[in-house]
Amino acid sequence: MRLAGPLRIVALIITMGLTWILVTILLGGPGGGLPRIQQFFTSDTRARHMGHICYHYSEPRARKYKCGLPQPCPEEHLAFRIVSGAANVIGPKICLEDKMLMSSIKDNVGRGLNIALVNGVSGELLEARAFDMWAGDVNDLLKFIRPLHEGTLVFVASYDDPATKMNEETRKLFSELGSRNAKELAFRDSWVFVGAKGVQNKSPFEQHVKNSKHTNKYEGWPEALEMEGCIPRRSMAG
Repeated sequence: MRLAGPLRIVALIITMGLTWILVTILLGGPGGGLPRIQQFFTSDTRARHMGHICYHYSEPRARKYKCGLPQPCPEEHLAFRIVSGAANVIGPKICLEDKMLMSSIKDNVGRGLNIALVNGVSGELLEARAFDMWAGDVNDLLKFIRPLHEGTLVFVASYDDPATKMNEETRKLFSELGSRNAKELAFRDSWVFVGAKGVQNKSPFEQHVKNSKHTNKYEGWPEALEMEGCIPRRSMAG
């Protein structure tokens, strides 16, 4: 009978100890606060409302394909996206098959015409250069596009002013690459274009916005242009 008192004390100590351990687990230990308990409730709510999880989580983003296209290109096609410069502030971008060929980050764009030459069979970049069409020498551009090989793809994005230094030969060469708008390109127009050496018809990949104080988006410049699409690879024979 004399042991009853000490046994009660031991039982009480054990009970208090177990209670402390349980509270520590639920509260996540020192500094844990209520998040652990809230996690239990959240998990339980999720388990009981699996059919409504979409209301508690953000919708998954739409999948993007090469160069950010909304859908994949067919086989034997090259995915591309071209963005012209915005006024004289934001430089142009040329992306092909998820590779950025020209951009401000790559530090290979400049005022005027930004041109990337690509092997039409392999899709590999041959050369990329910017030509100043305001204060530069147009002969540098002519030397660049005159000797193009058959099947070479030509990607062009304007920045600031694409046309002041253009002459008749330059416009003729771009027209032969498939451009419809090169002949009328003027001071501070926005222009993006994809052509090829040896094409028989005009290119479907071209956009042009004229510089007009009545319609310009920026003070002194029209809106920037963005164009994307899928270009058929050239055959070895073509």
